[in-house]
Amino acid sequence: MRNIGALFGARPTFLIPTPHRPTIRVLRLPLPFFPDPWLTRPTQCLLGLRTFVAFAAKLWSFFIYLLRRQIRTVIQYQTVRYDILPLSPVSRNRLSQVKRKILVLDLDETLIHSHHDGVLRPTVRPGTPPDFILKVVIDKHPVRFFVHKRPHVDFFLEVVSQWYELVVFTASMEIYGSAVADKLDNSRSILKRRYYRQHCTLELGSYIKDLSVVHSDLSSIVILDNSPGAYRSHPDNAIPIKSWFSDPSDTALLNLLPMLDALRFTADVRSVLSRNLHQHRLW
Repeated sequence: MRNIGALFGARPTFLIPTPHRPTIRVLRLPLPFFPDPWLTRPTQCLLGLRTFVAFAAKLWSFFIYLLRRQIRTVIQYQTVRYDILPLSPVSRNRLSQVKRKILVLDLDETLIHSHHDGVLRPTVRPGTPPDFILKVVIDKHPVRFFVHKRPHVDFFLEVVSQWYELVVFTASMEIYGSAVADKLDNSRSILKRRYYRQHCTLELGSYIKDLSVVHSDLSSIVILDNSPGAYRSHPDNAIPIKSWFSDPSDTALLNLLPMLDALRFTADVRSVLSRNLHQHRLW
């Protein structure tokens, strides 16, 4: 018995002998160890709680994403639109006597705003959902552009395309500018003519847009651009517009519709645009 106790590491216990009870040696053998599932359950609960919190956070972020996008859509459609009324006989006659005008449109900060992977400008509120994402390859590297459309740009293009021949003229690279123009056109075939960085002139570190590339008759060309330096060669053909980055309540494009509506009846757009006090002769 002593050898068995030593084998299991037990300590023998001796009882005091009595006349009615002989001496008995009792062994206390150690019980085999079985892990209690209740001892490991707190760790499992903690891991489950962390997983739930992470899932809830992602779900909440997705909900906020959808909410912001819906709010932006509602704001755009609640704004008063420009009424398109039928032309009177006098207006139709006048319009038939003048050339159809060309409206040259810039892209970045005029019709859209974009940023690419890893770059978020302070003007864009984190978490603001883009209207579309472009994937282009630049210098053999894939780059994603997150593009935000200026409020009312779709309505603006739909209306002015009935009045003008629309031309895109951007200082961006063609691979990017072409993809943006395709998205804005949305298979409507209203942005057929397009000019890119290679059609600009580089002077003093900035790109200048020569409107004579678009058409030789400058009396019928209007350029809408947020950068005065881009049209420094043709200030009398320009309509300035404030740069746009992320303001969902912006109405600049809507505000220009009355002017563009009237400008198409003129024989020479420069007779009106040259009076713009925002333009100067310092270029």
